[in-house]
Amino acid sequence: MLSKKLRRTLPMIVMALTLFLFGSSKYQEAQAAEDKTFVIATDTTFAPFEFQDASGEYVGIDMELMKAIAEDQGFKIEIKPLGFNAAVQALEAKQVDGVIAGMSITDARKQTFDFSDPYFESGVVMAVAADSNIASYEDLKGKNVAVKTGTEGYTFAESIKAKYGFTTTVFEDSANMYQDVIAGNSVAAFEDYPVMAYAIEGQGLPLKLATEKEAGSSYGFAVAKNTNPELLAMFNAGLANLKANGKYQEIQEKYLGTSTDASLDVPAGNGKTFIIATDTTFAPFEFQDANGNYVGIDMDLIREIAKDQGFGIEIRPLGFNAALQALEAKQVDAVIAGMSITDERKQTFDFSEPYFESGVVMAVAADSNIAGYKDLKGKNVAVKTGTEGYTFAESIKAKYGFTTTVFEDSANMYQDVIAGNSVAAFEDYPVMAYAIETQGLALKLATEKEAGSSYGIAVAKGENAELLSMINIGLANLQANGKYKEIEARYLGSATATSDTSFLGLIKENWKVLLDGLGRTIFITFISILIALALGIVIGLFSVSPNKALNWIATIYVDIMRGVPLIVLAFFVYFSIPQLMGIRLTSTIAGIITLSLNAAAYLAEIFRGGIKAVDVGQMEAGRSLGLPYQTTMNKVILPQAIRIMIPSFINQFVITLKDTSILSIIGLVELTQTGKIIIARTYASGNMWLIIGIMYIVVITVLTKVSKQLERRLKND
Repeated sequence: MLSKKLRRTLPMIVMALTLFLFGSSKYQEAQAAEDKTFVIATDTTFAPFEFQDASGEYVGIDMELMKAIAEDQGFKIEIKPLGFNAAVQALEAKQVDGVIAGMSITDARKQTFDFSDPYFESGVVMAVAADSNIASYEDLKGKNVAVKTGTEGYTFAESIKAKYGFTTTVFEDSANMYQDVIAGNSVAAFEDYPVMAYAIEGQGLPLKLATEKEAGSSYGFAVAKNTNPELLAMFNAGLANLKANGKYQEIQEKYLGTSTDASLDVPAGNGKTFIIATDTTFAPFEFQDANGNYVGIDMDLIREIAKDQGFGIEIRPLGFNAALQALEAKQVDAVIAGMSITDERKQTFDFSEPYFESGVVMAVAADSNIAGYKDLKGKNVAVKTGTEGYTFAESIKAKYGFTTTVFEDSANMYQDVIAGNSVAAFEDYPVMAYAIETQGLALKLATEKEAGSSYGIAVAKGENAELLSMINIGLANLQANGKYKEIEARYLGSATATSDTSFLGLIKENWKVLLDGLGRTIFITFISILIALALGIVIGLFSVSPNKALNWIATIYVDIMRGVPLIVLAFFVYFSIPQLMGIRLTSTIAGIITLSLNAAAYLAEIFRGGIKAVDVGQMEAGRSLGLPYQTTMNKVILPQAIRIMIPSFINQFVITLKDTSILSIIGLVELTQTGKIIIARTYASGNMWLIIGIMYIVVITVLTKVSKQLERRLKND
């Protein structure tokens, strides 16, 4: 039996962990309920009613109308872009409060949902490829037609396809439906009139209308049957107010007017969002500013291209090597990272048109006497993996008799030269010039710029041809309108701002991102330990079970997980599992899985050791009294084993917390990676690593004190 003090202590630990992990979210949920926040589901690709702009925001007639009504009626909304079918199913399951998604009011739907007053009168048209000869429904006989699920176009096509003898292919989104017609797989598409008109007239899609508009039904806002009458009444009241004050007309004209406003950043006929991987420490091309935003030539360039071409992007700062591996594993759609276009890389990737002509320079310490390659004989040189500088240094090192040390980031490479461990560094010219001229790094250029290759944006071989085409078109547009030169001048000009690199200056300028990194480290550690604890208990019980098969399972698991280096496990989880299973994992999920699997093996051994440390006579005594094995284990052995295990458990928690630093290799921006990113911008590695070290020491000291206090209480039982 557990002692009274132990029974009091363990619930306190569980309660503290629970409050730490879930307290904040529960508070937010309570506040949301108090403030009347309604969850509204919508479609994802139904421009001009709902779509995602280049900055990742959901916009369109439905989105602006819903927000304006919420503001007018004084309630809050949370938009959930689920796709049409998923949105309708979520409403049926009462997972959301309402759906606004260009949804036609039909008798069939009225059986399941309650609708608002109509807010838009629609209709159906048939569109064909711009060079098609199809001019009527009669021309569709024996051919295939594309439709989108849940639309008026779908309903109309189904109603006439038997009469006119055509078949249909059903799509989940408008973009793929249009592309099916453009590609010639289908000869026509039936679509709601405003959506098709917007795609053709506003976005220049190579389609044309082949029929007059058929009479259609009305769009309405839906709630579940006999549910949320308050929300429905507020929607109707707000809609009436917006129509009366002219706001409703403004919203319609904004998206359905005769001219398309480019500043809206609307999708170019597809509404897609692409995941773009990049480096983290390659200023001035990509680095993190003091506010935690990723900036630089590459970052500004890809954002402007996305804006110009109307697609959305999600930036994934993984580091150069991890970015390339993620692209090969199809975890991301493209990589922009000051990446040189080489024949070798062309075997694996397709590249955009070049966007920057680079070159290589050699830099040495400011007080160095090295003036040329001949002075490098017998000495060591620093290079960064994946750069032109690395390739050039490798090509001449045999001739000039020097060795190389390879770094993952530029900041540590520079510090290696400043510290005197290497006598020189080879680097891409703009990166080195930025470090010396704008950041005051204690280096100097020792050679003239060597001719280099060009930088390009990469996609996987044979993949994402559409994205590559948009990138090339957008790049050409930016070069033509002068925007590209503006971006270059912003980072390569003489007016670039510098950072305060003193100890206190770094804290003052970066405390927010440092706390974010620390918070992420602690969060991932807690979640991983909780999962590992559950798994470790199971494996630990397997290892002490009388069942030999369970013993073998435990032994194999522990041997594998303790035998595989954590960095290899991280790579396997993040890159190999998605390739094998055809899924995508975020770096956070992959990191939690990695730490959980690794820590579970050690916790299992801690659990096994704790049980084995209890005198074997305890089990024999219990069994001699007639107690079953399970009862003896639960009531006699485990209470004693837990007291023995507590210090080791806290120690494993500390180890796991420190192991989070390894996960930076897969792009997880925890505390250590946050430090690297700040150093890439400031080059103040000495002070920054001191700050990071102090933060780790503070957290680990607190955990150690908690461990000792808990251990002391248990000993006094």
